Amino acid sequence: MAVRMQFESSNEIGVFTKLTNSYCMVAIGGAQNFYSTFEADLADSIPVFQSSIGGSRIIGRLTAGNRNGLLVPYATTDQELQHIRNSLPDAVAIQRVEERLSALGNVIACNDYVALVHPDLDRETEEIIADVLKVEVFRHAVAENVLVGSYCALSNQGGLVHSRTKIEDQDELSSLLQVPLVAGTVNRGSDVIGGGMVVNDWIAFCGLDTTSTEISVIESVFRLTEGHHPSAIATQMRDSLIETLS
Repeated sequence: MAVRMQFESSNEIGVFTKLTNSYCMVAIGGAQNFYSTFEADLADSIPVFQSSIGGSRIIGRLTAGNRNGLLVPYATTDQELQHIRNSLPDAVAIQRVEERLSALGNVIACNDYVALVHPDLDRETEEIIADVLKVEVFRHAVAENVLVGSYCALSNQGGLVHSRTKIEDQDELSSLLQVPLVAGTVNRGSDVIGGGMVVNDWIAFCGLDTTSTEISVIESVFRLTEGHHPSAIATQMRDSLIETLS
């Protein structure tokens, strides 16, 4: 299912949260009900914990991770690193990365098997991504945007990409990632998919402004509800758009 929520009146859920199949990290200092929404839906399956990165709350944009590992920027303090390491499951590796493009969440999009990265990322960082996250790494852009982490969201079931991604690019990306992809939006037409939502293999959280059409696209492509198939999405979207326009 997909859950709508806000972080202190911001709909950019993906800016303040990092969600994977093995942990959920939430920014410190938000309203208790923001944190408890995650806890209610996830605590039975994976640990949910609060942290900051380099004293900042925009942890979703500064970190990249999957069920195997978590990459944090060099600005992460020793105290924060220790706290995160203690909160993560033992099987999850954590690594501090010295990278010029330090907002790792903006320049890396990944699931548990593959990662799309900014074309200018350091070669050394690429090796760390492959090693810590145990993924195959591809340098790519999404709809000519190099901030791949901002303009798409991936799980092991599917992916949502920038609404202006051409069909041939979607096909190319889909064959690289080996998951179905759909071009779409969150938060009533925002193309900043990675900022507006977080997703894992069984649940998605998105901003409060996300429309019911956007929700149904998200639930379909990430296979969050039974009986939805990505092939049905285009028809669904077209039908609802025609309905809106008529």
